[in-house]
Amino acid sequence: MNHDRRGSGSPIVLLHGIGSRWQVWSPVLDRLAARHEVIALDLPGFGASAADGGSGTVEHLADRVASFLSDRELERPVVGGSSLGGAVALELGRRGVARSVVAFSPVGFFGNVGAAWCRTVVNAARAGGATLSPALPRLFATRSGRIVLCGVFYGHPASLDPGDCLADVRALVAAPGFATARRRLGEWRMTEPMPDVPVTIAWGDRDLVLPYRQAARARRVLPHARHVRLAGCGHLPFADDPETCARLLLEAA
Repeated sequence: MNHDRRGSGSPIVLLHGIGSRWQVWSPVLDRLAARHEVIALDLPGFGASAADGGSGTVEHLADRVASFLSDRELERPVVGGSSLGGAVALELGRRGVARSVVAFSPVGFFGNVGAAWCRTVVNAARAGGATLSPALPRLFATRSGRIVLCGVFYGHPASLDPGDCLADVRALVAAPGFATARRRLGEWRMTEPMPDVPVTIAWGDRDLVLPYRQAARARRVLPHARHVRLAGCGHLPFADDPETCARLLLEAA
């Protein structure tokens, strides 16, 4: 799998969500790499990682990440995950592959309606990106364009870099693993506590993809975890509040 690797020290591994890429973690990477080795992955079929023909389930993606870690002798790292990557991180914690987990707005705490809503939102974002492709550079160059087009994922979309917005949408549209992962998106559920693995669940209270009310179920399912409300943050909080997101990962490490 394609990845970015920087820093030195005990490892922190970072996993993005559906349609995303390792660069979603860019706002926190240097903060983490000042104290740790940081490996941010492109999951199979996303970013610059080729599709592997797998099922696209959380379990399959966890298998692939576990193999990646084993091949590089990275034993029981801290694993951070966003959205779909958050579920993969929790699955790795459940298996004992991760020694601690920080999951940002993870999938797996929704009901059938919440899962359908999540699939609808990410599918609409991808279809809209494809339809508007010729106009995207001009639209992202404006504050209002970033607010309209990126507001579903970020709490403060106006502050985003236009070039990053364009690259993210093009990666979403081009991702060969998207359709398979989207079909399986609602299948994985976190149903049992993990009292032996330190877990932090962080949720933006302006999340429109996996709304903040799902954090209440996360508290019920994972009563031993640390639960953090990210004030003013959207589904992808790393650009909204990089300092807090980095701190949570560093504290887990």
